[in-house]
Amino acid sequence: MKIRLLIAQAAIVIAGAAAVAGSASAQVVIVAPNAPPPVRVEPAPPARAGYVWDRGHWRWDHGQYAWNPGHWEVERVGYYWVPGHWIARGGAYRWRPGHWA
Repeated sequence: MKIRLLIAQAAIVIAGAAAVAGSASAQVVIVAPNAPPPVRVEPAPPARAGYVWDRGHWRWDHGQYAWNPGHWEVERVGYYWVPGHWIARGGAYRWRPGHWA
């Protein structure tokens, strides 16, 4: 089990390095070998004109999950905010960052 985890972590590092080396504008793909913990219940602050609230989420940080608290995103008129989320794929979990759609 530890060997599989080490292999998965090595693959993450290699994939990240390849993404960075491939293009300056390329986005690093975050891959975690196990599912994130349940999302924390975090009360949203009162509405703020010109901003949308991006709820907190778990991030993969040095081989473990760490909580990243919610924050404000500057509103883009004519778009809606799609929160970041983890996607299960091939026995691992990939982070899809929040974005405007």
